[in-house]
Formats: sequence, C-alpha cells, structure tokens
Amino acid sequence: MTASPLGVFPPKPSALAEMFTGTPSLIGAIHLPALPGSPHYTGQPVSEIARFAVEEAHAYVDNGFDGVIVENHWDIPFLKPGEHGYETAASMGVITAAVVGEFGKAVGVSILSNAGECGVAAAWAAGASFVRVNQWANAYIANEGFIEGQAAKTTRFRHRIGADPVRIFADVHVKHGAHAIVADRTVAEQTEDAEFFDADVLIATGSRTGDAASVDEVSVIRDNTVLPVIIGSGITAANVAALMKECDGAIVASSVKDNGRWWGRVAGEKVREVSRAAGK
Repeated sequence: MTASPLGVFPPKPSALAEMFTGTPSLIGAIHLPALPGSPHYTGQPVSEIARFAVEEAHAYVDNGFDGVIVENHWDIPFLKPGEHGYETAASMGVITAAVVGEFGKAVGVSILSNAGECGVAAAWAAGASFVRVNQWANAYIANEGFIEGQAAKTTRFRHRIGADPVRIFADVHVKHGAHAIVADRTVAEQTEDAEFFDADVLIATGSRTGDAASVDEVSVIRDNTVLPVIIGSGITAANVAALMKECDGAIVASSVKDNGRWWGRVAGEKVREVSRAAGK
C-alpha cells in the first residue's frame, strides 16, 4: 500500500513482492534456543539448534505462511549493537543456512538487540534475503540502554561485504523502550526518517512482544511511506483479518505457540487458523 507516487527516497521495487508470492505476506518468527556465548546456553550443538529451526519453519510454511525469520530470542539479556561476538554471527549463519536450504530465500534474520551488521553478516553467509533492525534511524532508550539507529553503519558494512541484496526490515517507533528522545517527532516523521535512511520494509509493532499494534499507528505509518508496511507483533486469528486491511503483511509468533508465549513451540493448527483468517 502506498500513500502517494513520491516518497522521501527514490522509488524502488517492493521487497515483499521480490521475496514472497502471498498477499498478505505472513512471516513466522523462529525463536531459537540460547546460542553459544549467551547466559542460558547449555552446550547444545549448533547442529541440533539448526534442526529445531527447520522443524519450526516447517510448522509455519506447511500451514500457510509465506516465510520465516530466524531470531536469537533466548540470548537474553540482549547485547547492544557492536557487542555481539563472532560466535553469534557464526551460529546464526549456520542455523539460518539450514532453514534456507529447506525453504529457499523467503528467510530472514533478526539478531537482538538491533544488531544490523551482525545480522547482515549471518544473512549473507546463509543465503537469507532480509534482516530486521529494530532501531534503524534516530534513537531511543531500550531495555539494553541507549540505542542509536544503525542505518549508516549497517548499509556501509552491507556494501563492503557485497551483501547489497539483503533487504532491511526496519521498525518504526520500536517496542520495548521509551521514546522520550524523539517525543517531539511524530510517528509520521519517524516513518519518513526510516524510509529516507534506505529501509526496504517498515514494521509497526505494539509496546512489547506479543502486544498488538494499534490500527491508528499502522495507518499513520502506511500513509506516510511508499514502502511496504507490515505488523511486527500481536497478530492473532481473531484480529488478523482486520489488521491486514491496513498493511501488507505481518510477522507472527506468540499467538501460534503451543503455550501462547514466545518460548513455546510453534503449533501447526494455530498457524492454520491465522492463515485461514488472513485469507491465505
């Protein structure tokens, strides 16, 4: 959906259309077990974590979703950008490559928190198509502390390693934080900032993992960009039909877990409910 023929960045092809055939595009989040180097890591071989990721991906894709995003959600508490070790990039690359090998390029990477460069490295090594970067432009106070936008560093790193085909999914008004730093900037202005800094897809979210984005905020983002807009949290079988009228797709996780929480396993029957409700 677009607001006008011109935005604040020269027009470019839709990244969603390049990757996914379904409309709306439904992307399942794979919340990985703890990876090497993180406090909750128990010594599980990375090959076993890769098998887990492939199983979770099947539960999504076999039940109507268009793709998946691989995320290191059990690496809590999360590091700031630039603090992630080689072991994180290597592990995420190996695990994501297993998923790409099974499902092709409709796969993305999210390395928390906000690790744009590390995410691009893992995605490019794995053959994945996109990364999610929570704070792309501006800054905010997150659980991890002061977090600055990663656009300048990430795009330069991406170009330096030849990974320009990796697309950027960027949050607008990111969850899990305080926005006092940009309190004098409207969501419309922050939307234009993310587009101006060369994101490819914009994400609207709720205040925390599993919380639904407000229809009003999704509409403001949609009406102030020419980029595709997706919802990044809070999608359920009950609200997906209404919310998909306002955007181009969604990243879904908690509501389709067997326990309704991010740390549960993906339940195929719940994925089918969301897919059907979305008209897939």
